[in-house]
Amino acid sequence: MATTPATATTTREQPAPSSLARVRADVDRELSPVPVSPVIEARDLNVFYGDFHAVHDVNLAYGRNEITAMIGPSGCGKSTVLRCLNRMNDLVAGARVEGQVVYHGQDIYAKGVDPIAVRTHIGMVFQKPNPFPKSIYDNIAYGPRVTGMKVDSMDDLVEEALTRAALWDEVKDKLKQSAYGLSGGQQQRLCIARTIATRPDVILMDEPCASLDPIATSRVEDLMVELREDYTIVVVTHNMQQAARVSDRTAFFTARPDETTGNRTGLLVEYDLTSKIFSNPGDQRTEDYISGRFG
Repeated sequence: MATTPATATTTREQPAPSSLARVRADVDRELSPVPVSPVIEARDLNVFYGDFHAVHDVNLAYGRNEITAMIGPSGCGKSTVLRCLNRMNDLVAGARVEGQVVYHGQDIYAKGVDPIAVRTHIGMVFQKPNPFPKSIYDNIAYGPRVTGMKVDSMDDLVEEALTRAALWDEVKDKLKQSAYGLSGGQQQRLCIARTIATRPDVILMDEPCASLDPIATSRVEDLMVELREDYTIVVVTHNMQQAARVSDRTAFFTARPDETTGNRTGLLVEYDLTSKIFSNPGDQRTEDYISGRFG
């Protein structure tokens, strides 16, 4: 069974560089053509919601200490694939997953695997900041408490998580205040800190900046690049400039309509280094999308 990333079957003349071919110097680093010893692999992944085939035969490998962006038009299955990586689709009525998602050699969909334990190791940050109706401190402490995580000092853990999320200096004097009093950008960084507090290996982000202003977006992007040093990050984004700025690799998805029903099934078109995807994509569909000709 093939586990290498999908590649394009279309070859063509070298295209003119896209206007989005601007990868930040701090993320444009030397990487192998495909991830070495990937942390997570999707193998022949198919997702169904009832009779609807939402995602078709996705094969992707996510590299250690890399940021992988998944881009594509609405309805192409990128968020569905993201939710498969920590079994969040288990919570969707009628959802069914076929194929494998392998995390450090273990299929997380195998019989007997606890999805709660999976989500402890593979955390998620959602599109809209969702702090709990608790204090800032209790938001961070919640995960370690409910999972029974052994810590020497909860105070130190809270400070560490907030510091890693670049939020400590802004909230250290109001830890007992409600998290709802924070700005939208601060709430999103709080949610990132809450994810970090359980010490995961992987952080999934589903359009984490969609509801944020440009300043808050920039802070979250900078934070993602910093966190990459200790975590594997997978981000779904509609913002192609964001994908070009922060990611090491990019996967482009599209949707194929069923001729009979009109339902759109998500397909992986191309997966490569971000610098190549945005400067010299191997598939015309990728070029058309990033240049704004469709999507």
